[in-house]
Amino acid sequence: MAPLAGRVSVVLGASQGIGAAIARELARDGATVMLCARRLDAVEAVAAGLRRDGLDAAATVCDVTDPASVGAAVAGAAARFGRVDHVVNNAGRIDPIAPLSTADPAAWAEALRVNLLGTLHGMQAALRAFGPAGGVIVNLSSGAAHAPLEGWSAYCASKAAALMLMQVAAVELTGGPVRLYAFQPGAVDTGMLDTVRAAGMGYVARLPRADLLPPDLPARVVAWLMRDEAADLSGRELSIRDPALRARAGLPEDRRYV
Repeated sequence: MAPLAGRVSVVLGASQGIGAAIARELARDGATVMLCARRLDAVEAVAAGLRRDGLDAAATVCDVTDPASVGAAVAGAAARFGRVDHVVNNAGRIDPIAPLSTADPAAWAEALRVNLLGTLHGMQAALRAFGPAGGVIVNLSSGAAHAPLEGWSAYCASKAAALMLMQVAAVELTGGPVRLYAFQPGAVDTGMLDTVRAAGMGYVARLPRADLLPPDLPARVVAWLMRDEAADLSGRELSIRDPALRARAGLPEDRRYV
């Protein structure tokens, strides 16, 4: 039997990159997946591809900066499928990448709305939707939550705040049926990394493309975190760079993890 059979997963920010890969891995593990993103045409194209492969997936529009939109997307999944067991907060924004002295305040504020408030909205919607048996929330974190990077003030600050948000929630929910994780996926070959490379600021921009991870590797860890065998790690920030985590999640060791 598939490990997530009978479960329902909601992935916020699922139209491309890591989010789309997470949706695929969850569906491969047997979950019914609701894919959410701002552009319905883009996220429906991903869901349609999963359905063509025989996987159980649907799509809906969702703007993570709008709490009503997030609430409607998660509650809609619960109404359609009868339950919600997992919520993945993957939506993220890297811009603006610029020296702090010249960074656009409006773009900086939008990064906070997406990376911090979007995570808050997803967590609140999940907690409202989970039944008495609880559920699992995974927030996509970053090494940038800990390490200052040139030009990345908005991303570093918003990711650090989002990590503390998860840690506060973990304290509040200790002993209950809800599990929470923050997960660092490493440097992944996505459109966001294309933006980083084009800006040319921060060490990540100088990483050889061959060193970047394919999205399916971090996606496999996220899907594994939904299993009961990961319960002992609840409340923690985890990193794909941790060989013990990779071993438990079944990732290959014949490559470099950056």
